[in-house]
Amino acid sequence: MRHQLLHAAVSAPTGQWLVQRHAESPVQLLDGPTDMVDLAAHIQYRIRTTRNRTR
Repeated sequence: MRHQLLHAAVSAPTGQWLVQRHAESPVQLLDGPTDMVDLAAHIQYRIRTTRNRTR
């Protein structure tokens, strides 16, 4: 969130996560740790592809 890669992430007592990528985007419900890892991988991929374009 600090680097503006994710707007908000809140864990629910059920182990699910409520995630919002941008302030205007809809809230997503992630079912658990596997979905969070998938989201992190997607963000890392986006960072790497963007970084390679600017070089």
